[in-house]
Amino acid sequence: MQTQFIFDNLAQFVYIVIEKLPAIFVGILIFLIFFWLSKPIAGFVAKPFIKPSISQLMQLVIRRTISILIVLVGLYIFLHLVGLTQFAIAILSGTGVLGLIIGFAFKDIAENFLSSLLLSVQRPFKLGDIIEVDGYLGMVNKMTSRATTLVDLNGDHIQLPNATIYKNAIRNLTANPNIRCTIDIGIGYDANVDYAQSLVAEVMQKQHAVLNDPIPQVLVDSLGSSTCNLRLYFWINSEVNSKQKVASVLMKSVVEVFMQEGISMPDDARERIILTSEKGDTTPQIKQDAPNTTTDNISHHNYHDDDTSSDHDDIREQAVNSRDPEEGDNIL
Repeated sequence: MQTQFIFDNLAQFVYIVIEKLPAIFVGILIFLIFFWLSKPIAGFVAKPFIKPSISQLMQLVIRRTISILIVLVGLYIFLHLVGLTQFAIAILSGTGVLGLIIGFAFKDIAENFLSSLLLSVQRPFKLGDIIEVDGYLGMVNKMTSRATTLVDLNGDHIQLPNATIYKNAIRNLTANPNIRCTIDIGIGYDANVDYAQSLVAEVMQKQHAVLNDPIPQVLVDSLGSSTCNLRLYFWINSEVNSKQKVASVLMKSVVEVFMQEGISMPDDARERIILTSEKGDTTPQIKQDAPNTTTDNISHHNYHDDDTSSDHDDIREQAVNSRDPEEGDNIL
C-alpha cells in the first residue's frame, strides 16, 4: 500500500513537470537572456550616473549592483512561470537578510571593501604620493579592494588593510611638496650670538635647496650647560631635494664657517674623577674630558658631496621594477 502511494505521488510529480515543461523551458530561456544581457544593460543604465570624477571602483560597484538586480528580476520571472511565486518572493525578501548574515560572517572583508570605496571616493592620496599612516611611511604603489601597498624608503613593500588606512590619520607628504626642516647647532657662551646667527642665515641663503619663501630663520632655542643652542628653520621642496641631504650640507657648511670665524662649538662638559687607594700618595684629580679632534695615524680625505636631490624618484623606480605582492586590480 505504501509503495503504491509513493508511485502515485511520483507519477503525479512527473505529470506536473511534463505539464509545466513549456513554462520551465521559457523561464530558463528568459533567465539566461536576462543573465547574458545584465552587463550590457547595467552599463547602459549606469552611464548617466557615472561621471569621470568617480573612481573606477565606485563605477564597478554601480554596474555590478544594477547587473545583480537585473539577474534577480530574471530569476523572479522564471520562478513565477513555473508556479513558484511565493518561493520567488521569499528569495527576493531574503537577499537582504542574507546580505546581513554574510556581512557579519565576513566583517573584516566587508570593512576593508567599504573602506576602499570611501577612500576611492574621497581620494586623500593618489598613486605615487608619499604618505604616512599608522607609523608607516612610504609611496603609494597600489590600492585594491582589500589593501593598499606602500613602498617605504628602504624599498620594502608594506601592505596595509584599507580599514586601517581609513580609520587612522593620513599624513600626505606629496600634497604640499614644500616641507619645513630644523637643525640644532650649539655655540659657546663666549661667542657673539648675533654674529653667529647672521653667519648661519647667510649660509642658508646661499644654499640653492633652501627656499626663500618662507624666509629661513635662526632662533635661540635653549640654553644648555655649556652651549647656547640655535635652531635653524628652513623650507625645501621635497620633490626636488632631500631633507636629510640638505641638512647634511648645511651642517657641514655651518661648521666650516664657524671654524673660520673662530666661533666655538663646545661639547657638553664631562668630568672624570680619578680615585686612588688610601695607601697611595697620589692625590685625587679632576680632569675635563675634551673631544679628541686630531689623530696622527688617521689619513684625512676630502669628502665633497653637495648633492641634495630628492630620493622620491628612486623609490618610484624601485616600485616599478619590483614584484607586485598584492593581487587584484588597481582602483586608484
